[in-house]
Amino acid sequence: MDMLFIKGKYKSALEVLIEMKNQDVKFSKDTYVLAFAICYKLNSPESFKICMTLREEALIKGEVLPRRASCFAVALALNQNQVEKAISISSQIMKPESIICTNLNIMIHIQSNVLKTLIEILKDATEGNVSRFVKKPVFSEEVLAKVREKVKDVPALLATFEELYGKLHINGQVTTYTLDALLCHTPKDRKSHMALLNKRTVSRRTFQPLSQSLWAE
Repeated sequence: MDMLFIKGKYKSALEVLIEMKNQDVKFSKDTYVLAFAICYKLNSPESFKICMTLREEALIKGEVLPRRASCFAVALALNQNQVEKAISISSQIMKPESIICTNLNIMIHIQSNVLKTLIEILKDATEGNVSRFVKKPVFSEEVLAKVREKVKDVPALLATFEELYGKLHINGQVTTYTLDALLCHTPKDRKSHMALLNKRTVSRRTFQPLSQSLWAE
């Protein structure tokens, strides 16, 4: 399944995923991440339904899903215009201060049309009230472009946004990574995830080397 993902054969990967599910194969944490990533990449009503079913069944079993898996689920829900579901999943993510969660939160506010709150979030991000030991939030240029598009017909909000946009750039709080790139990339210093993969470098199902495409560039 992981090799199919690398090659971009998401439909074939989904078929393997469904077969694993039918055979009651127990999913590890990294399998959930890969499964949700496949559903996110397919971005169809069917893959959305499969992703939500897997998530609900995992929660019923008392399993704790990785934050990365939940982020893929939120992104998929947004892509399918299921904003309420995206909000629900996002609210259950532990430690939502990551760059991915920050940008997904902005997307949720964009699609919810909560423009004033959206601007307030950006304003809070630029202000120096946060301890210098706390990393300031970073926003995707792509996501900020969508904010601009959303507020362009409200002169007051647009003016405020442009001012905040400039401050974010000055503060180094803007990245050129797209949201998709952020979702599929994990910095090399995330040793806990790398250690998790290193414990099992061969797929139990295919006996092929596991891909680390979701964990490192």
